[in-house]
Amino acid sequence: LDQGVGALVWSPLGWGRLTGKIRRGEPWPEGSRLHDTAAFGPPVDEEKLYDVVEVLDAIAQESGKTVPQIAINWLLRRPTVSSVIIGARNEEQLRQNLGAAGWSLTPEEVARLDAASATTAPYPYFPYYRQEGFARINPPVV
Repeated sequence: LDQGVGALVWSPLGWGRLTGKIRRGEPWPEGSRLHDTAAFGPPVDEEKLYDVVEVLDAIAQESGKTVPQIAINWLLRRPTVSSVIIGARNEEQLRQNLGAAGWSLTPEEVARLDAASATTAPYPYFPYYRQEGFARINPPVV
């Protein structure tokens, strides 16, 4: 952020994990690309993923938006995200993803999603004796 560099985010729905189709305690849906691709992506803390999906789902139900729209809108609000590269398989998914633009989550909704997704920065970004968290290396914009 302090260098004015933005990120172009590829797969903003986490290889399909943030579509609302992946749920705690349920098998991946038939036809999900995750059956073939999950091993090739970065490791995912599934409990943290489900915590985030549950908040995405609640906000989607409250707002009338879809889970993917909430997820992409949330990501686009990050100060270092310049844009996203979506990977829609069909026109319906493309239209749904494009519906993430033109509106904004409320500050309260963003706070709920930020709290659900908060993680501790990995080594070497934290002293081994005191985990300070992601906020230290990615401070909020003032």
